[in-house]
Amino acid sequence: MEFVYVVKRYDLFELSFPHGFVAAADDPRVAEWTRRIRERGFFVERAWAENDSSLKQVIPYTLVSHEDRVFRTQRLKKGGESRLHGKLSIGIGGHINPVDGVPPRSSEPGHVDLLNAGCRREIDEEIEIPGGFGLQTVGVINDESDDVGSVHFGLVHVARCETDAVTVRETEQLAGELHTVAALQEQDRAEPGRFETWSAMILPHLDRLLADKPS
Repeated sequence: MEFVYVVKRYDLFELSFPHGFVAAADDPRVAEWTRRIRERGFFVERAWAENDSSLKQVIPYTLVSHEDRVFRTQRLKKGGESRLHGKLSIGIGGHINPVDGVPPRSSEPGHVDLLNAGCRREIDEEIEIPGGFGLQTVGVINDESDDVGSVHFGLVHVARCETDAVTVRETEQLAGELHTVAALQEQDRAEPGRFETWSAMILPHLDRLLADKPS
Protein backbone atom coordinates (compact mmCIF):
# COMPACT_ATOMS: atom_id res chain seq x y z
CA MET A 1 0.00 0.00 0.00
CA GLU A 2 1.48 3.34 -1.06
CA PHE A 3 0.77 6.66 0.63
CA VAL A 4 1.29 9.90 -1.30
CA TYR A 5 1.45 13.56 -0.35
CA VAL A 6 -1.61 15.60 -1.34
CA VAL A 7 -3.26 18.92 -0.71
CA LYS A 8 -6.97 19.67 -0.92
CA ARG A 9 -7.80 21.47 -4.15
CA TYR A 10 -9.56 24.33 -2.39
CA ASP A 11 -6.74 24.64 0.16
CA LEU A 12 -4.36 25.14 -2.75
CA PHE A 13 -6.23 27.40 -5.17
CA GLU A 14 -8.46 30.43 -4.81
CA LEU A 15 -11.47 30.77 -7.12
CA SER A 16 -9.76 29.76 -10.35
CA PHE A 17 -7.26 27.08 -11.40
CA PRO A 18 -4.20 27.74 -13.56
CA HIS A 19 -3.73 25.65 -16.68
CA GLY A 20 -0.42 24.57 -18.18
CA PHE A 21 3.00 25.76 -17.07
CA VAL A 22 3.24 28.86 -14.86
CA ALA A 23 6.72 30.34 -14.42
CA ALA A 24 7.79 31.43 -10.94
CA ALA A 25 9.50 34.48 -12.44
CA ASP A 26 6.19 35.68 -13.90
CA ASP A 27 3.63 34.88 -11.22
CA PRO A 28 3.91 35.42 -7.44
CA ARG A 29 1.23 32.78 -6.92
CA VAL A 30 3.87 30.08 -7.49
CA ALA A 31 5.51 30.95 -4.17
CA GLU A 32 2.12 31.07 -2.48
CA TRP A 33 1.04 27.69 -3.89
CA THR A 34 4.33 26.20 -2.71
CA ARG A 35 3.83 27.63 0.76
CA ARG A 36 0.31 26.19 0.94
CA ILE A 37 1.54 22.77 -0.16
CA ARG A 38 4.12 22.79 2.63
CA GLU A 39 1.65 23.94 5.28
CA ARG A 40 -1.57 22.18 4.27
CA GLY A 41 -0.45 18.91 2.69
CA PHE A 42 -0.93 15.42 4.15
CA PHE A 43 -0.61 11.76 3.18
CA VAL A 44 -3.40 9.49 1.90
CA GLU A 45 -3.52 6.14 0.12
CA ARG A 46 -2.60 6.55 -3.51
CA ALA A 47 -5.53 4.42 -4.69
CA TRP A 48 -7.90 6.85 -2.96
CA ALA A 49 -6.16 9.96 -4.28
CA GLU A 50 -6.22 8.70 -7.88
CA ASN A 51 -10.02 8.72 -7.81
CA ASP A 52 -10.68 11.89 -5.83
CA SER A 53 -10.37 15.12 -7.83
CA SER A 54 -10.85 17.17 -4.66
CA LEU A 55 -7.23 16.24 -3.87
CA LYS A 56 -4.10 17.24 -5.76
CA GLN A 57 -1.18 14.81 -5.64
CA VAL A 58 2.02 16.84 -5.44
CA ILE A 59 4.64 15.76 -8.01
CA PRO A 60 8.19 17.19 -8.04
CA TYR A 61 9.14 17.42 -11.73
CA THR A 62 12.80 18.22 -12.30
CA LEU A 63 14.69 19.33 -15.41
CA VAL A 64 18.23 17.98 -15.13
CA SER A 65 20.67 20.28 -16.94
CA HIS A 66 24.32 20.91 -17.57
CA GLU A 67 25.13 24.34 -19.00
CA ASP A 68 22.87 24.74 -22.06
CA ARG A 69 21.72 21.10 -22.31
CA VAL A 70 18.83 19.21 -20.72
CA PHE A 71 18.61 15.49 -19.99
CA ARG A 72 15.96 13.82 -22.16
CA THR A 73 14.66 10.37 -21.25
CA GLN A 74 12.67 7.76 -23.13
CA ARG A 75 10.58 5.03 -21.51
CA LEU A 76 11.39 1.61 -22.89
CA LYS A 77 9.00 -1.34 -23.21
CA LYS A 78 10.06 -2.81 -19.86
CA GLY A 79 9.60 0.51 -18.11
CA GLY A 80 6.35 0.67 -16.17
CA GLU A 81 3.05 1.86 -17.65
CA SER A 82 2.47 0.73 -21.23
CA ARG A 83 0.85 4.07 -22.14
CA LEU A 84 4.24 5.74 -21.63
CA HIS A 85 6.33 3.35 -23.75
CA GLY A 86 8.30 5.30 -26.34
CA LYS A 87 7.32 8.65 -24.85
CA LEU A 88 10.00 11.28 -24.33
CA SER A 89 10.40 13.42 -21.24
CA ILE A 90 12.59 16.24 -19.98
CA GLY A 91 11.34 15.86 -16.41
CA ILE A 92 12.25 13.44 -13.63
CA GLY A 93 9.18 13.15 -11.44
CA GLY A 94 7.19 11.09 -9.01
CA HIS A 95 5.10 11.12 -5.86
CA ILE A 96 6.26 12.32 -2.45
CA ASN A 97 6.08 9.46 0.08
CA PRO A 98 6.28 9.33 3.90
CA VAL A 99 9.90 8.17 3.70
CA ASP A 100 10.82 11.62 2.38
CA GLY A 101 10.04 13.08 5.80
CA VAL A 102 12.48 10.77 7.61
CA PRO A 103 15.93 12.31 8.31
CA PRO A 104 18.90 10.37 6.91
CA ARG A 105 20.75 8.43 9.62
CA SER A 106 23.69 10.77 9.34
CA SER A 107 21.55 13.83 9.95
CA GLU A 108 20.79 15.48 13.22
CA PRO A 109 17.17 15.05 14.35
CA GLY A 110 15.00 17.90 13.22
CA HIS A 111 13.09 19.37 10.32
CA VAL A 112 13.30 17.74 6.90
CA ASP A 113 12.23 19.63 3.78
CA LEU A 114 9.72 17.11 2.47
CA LEU A 115 9.41 18.64 -1.00
CA ASN A 116 13.15 18.91 -1.51
CA ALA A 117 13.78 15.40 -0.15
CA GLY A 118 11.13 13.88 -2.43
CA CYS A 119 12.58 15.67 -5.44
CA ARG A 120 16.12 14.45 -4.74
CA ARG A 121 14.98 10.88 -4.05
CA GLU A 122 13.19 10.68 -7.40
CA ILE A 123 16.28 11.95 -9.20
CA ASP A 124 18.50 9.46 -7.39
CA GLU A 125 16.18 6.55 -8.19
CA GLU A 126 16.17 7.16 -11.94
CA ILE A 127 19.50 8.71 -12.86
CA GLU A 128 23.07 8.97 -11.63
CA ILE A 129 24.75 12.36 -11.33
CA PRO A 130 28.42 12.28 -10.29
CA GLY A 131 29.23 15.35 -8.22
CA GLY A 132 26.65 17.73 -6.83
CA PHE A 133 23.75 19.69 -8.24
CA GLY A 134 21.71 22.66 -7.12
CA LEU A 135 17.92 22.79 -7.17
CA GLN A 136 15.90 25.82 -8.21
CA THR A 137 12.10 26.08 -8.24
CA VAL A 138 11.09 27.55 -11.60
CA GLY A 139 7.33 27.06 -11.79
CA VAL A 140 4.32 24.78 -11.52
CA ILE A 141 2.17 22.70 -13.84
CA ASN A 142 -1.57 22.16 -13.60
CA ASP A 143 -3.54 20.34 -16.30
CA GLU A 144 -7.27 19.93 -15.87
CA SER A 145 -7.83 18.57 -19.38
CA ASP A 146 -8.00 14.87 -18.45
CA ASP A 147 -8.60 12.55 -15.50
CA VAL A 148 -4.88 12.02 -14.82
CA GLY A 149 -4.02 15.72 -14.87
CA SER A 150 -6.96 16.69 -12.69
CA VAL A 151 -5.56 14.82 -9.67
CA HIS A 152 -1.92 15.95 -9.97
CA PHE A 153 0.00 19.20 -9.47
CA GLY A 154 3.61 19.59 -10.60
CA LEU A 155 6.33 21.54 -8.81
CA VAL A 156 8.89 22.23 -11.52
CA HIS A 157 12.59 22.50 -10.64
CA VAL A 158 15.86 22.82 -12.49
CA ALA A 159 18.77 20.70 -11.24
CA ARG A 160 21.99 22.31 -12.43
CA CYS A 161 24.67 19.61 -12.57
CA GLU A 162 28.39 20.16 -12.14
CA THR A 163 29.18 17.53 -14.79
CA ASP A 164 27.73 16.25 -18.04
CA ALA A 165 28.31 12.61 -17.01
CA VAL A 166 24.60 12.04 -16.34
CA THR A 167 23.34 8.49 -16.94
CA VAL A 168 20.21 6.43 -16.30
CA ARG A 169 20.27 3.72 -13.64
CA GLU A 170 17.69 1.20 -14.95
CA THR A 171 18.94 0.84 -18.52
CA GLU A 172 16.35 -1.83 -19.35
CA GLN A 173 13.54 0.58 -18.50
CA LEU A 174 14.91 3.97 -19.43
CA ALA A 175 17.25 5.59 -21.96
CA GLY A 176 18.57 9.10 -21.63
CA GLU A 177 21.12 11.69 -22.71
CA LEU A 178 21.72 15.44 -22.71
CA HIS A 179 20.40 17.52 -25.62
CA THR A 180 20.50 21.20 -26.48
CA VAL A 181 17.33 23.21 -26.01
CA ALA A 182 17.16 23.89 -29.77
CA ALA A 183 17.34 20.16 -30.57
CA LEU A 184 14.57 19.34 -28.08
CA GLN A 185 12.28 22.07 -29.38
CA GLU A 186 12.91 21.02 -32.98
CA GLN A 187 12.06 17.41 -32.15
CA ASP A 188 8.83 18.54 -30.49
CA ARG A 189 7.86 20.43 -33.65
CA ALA A 190 8.84 17.54 -35.92
CA GLU A 191 7.14 14.83 -33.83
CA PRO A 192 3.99 16.29 -32.24
CA GLY A 193 2.76 14.21 -29.33
CA ARG A 194 6.06 12.42 -28.81
CA PHE A 195 6.84 14.22 -25.56
CA GLU A 196 4.82 13.60 -22.41
CA THR A 197 2.21 16.29 -21.75
CA TRP A 198 4.03 18.07 -18.94
CA SER A 199 7.29 18.11 -20.90
CA ALA A 200 5.53 19.52 -23.95
CA MET A 201 4.09 22.32 -21.79
CA ILE A 202 7.56 23.28 -20.55
CA LEU A 203 9.52 23.01 -23.82
CA PRO A 204 8.59 26.47 -25.19
CA HIS A 205 9.97 28.04 -21.98
CA LEU A 206 13.23 26.09 -21.72
CA ASP A 207 15.63 28.83 -22.88
CA ARG A 208 14.40 31.21 -20.24
CA LEU A 209 14.26 28.64 -17.46
CA LEU A 210 17.91 27.72 -17.96
CA ALA A 211 18.92 31.39 -18.26
CA ASP A 212 17.15 32.49 -15.05
CA LYS A 213 19.78 31.27 -12.62
CA PRO A 214 19.41 32.06 -8.91
CA SER A 215 21.35 35.12 -7.82
